[in-house]
Amino acid sequence: MKLLAGLFELVEAETPYGGRSVSWEPLGSAWLKLGARRRRERQEAGGMRAVEAVTAETRADGRLTAGRVLRFGGTDWRIASGETVGGRAIVNLERMR
Repeated sequence: MKLLAGLFELVEAETPYGGRSVSWEPLGSAWLKLGARRRRERQEAGGMRAVEAVTAETRADGRLTAGRVLRFGGTDWRIASGETVGGRAIVNLERMR
């Protein structure tokens, strides 16, 4: 099953009053073929945190870089890593719970 995901990049700017403005800039979209979801625990400063991970396959696209976000199914998934193999991109996605 393939699904359409929006691709976003975090944009931070300083406001005229010295604060920080954070927004998500849309970069486009990508059709994804998702693999099986996995769940694991990650140790952080505040304790253990659940991380859900999934591998997705799509066409090679230079915009699919680590740190950007793919949004599908009402949830944001951060691109943790990826590689291009023969015109196909394999991206590893994570979301914190």
